[in-house]
Amino acid sequence: MKQIQSSNIQPEVKVLLSYATSDKKVAREYQLYMESPERELYGYSIEQDMVGCIGIAKRDGNHCEIKHLAVSPTNRGKGIGREMIRYLKEHYSFSTIYAETDEEAVHFYKNIGFHITSLGEKYPGVERFACLYNCTTNSL
Repeated sequence: MKQIQSSNIQPEVKVLLSYATSDKKVAREYQLYMESPERELYGYSIEQDMVGCIGIAKRDGNHCEIKHLAVSPTNRGKGIGREMIRYLKEHYSFSTIYAETDEEAVHFYKNIGFHITSLGEKYPGVERFACLYNCTTNSL
C-alpha cells in the first residue's frame, strides 16, 4: 500500500475510483483527497499494477470513514479489500472504521466483521447500509 499524493490523477486511479463513485464525480473526489488534510487515498499494487484503492476521512476521536474502496474486477475475491482495511487498522490507532455502502458491497463488509445496519432507501430504489468495525474488539 502506498499513499497517493500526486496532484495529477493517474489513469489507473481514475478507473479504480470510477468503480466506487460515478464517473462524473471522480475528478472532484480526487481533488478532495489532494486538498483536504483529513482525507487520504492509498493504492494497492501487485507487481507494478495498481489493482485497488481505498480512500479515507479521518474523524475526531480516532474514527475513520471509508469514503471509497475499489478493486479491479479481475482481482476481486482475492482478499485485496480486506488487506487494505487491515493496513488501516495496523498503521493507525483508529477505534472504529465506518463505511456506507449499497447492497452490492454490503456482504463484503459483513464477511470481514463489520456490523451492518440498514439505512433504508436513501435514494429512490436504492437501499444503503451503515457498516461499522470496532478495531479494539475485532480482528481481520
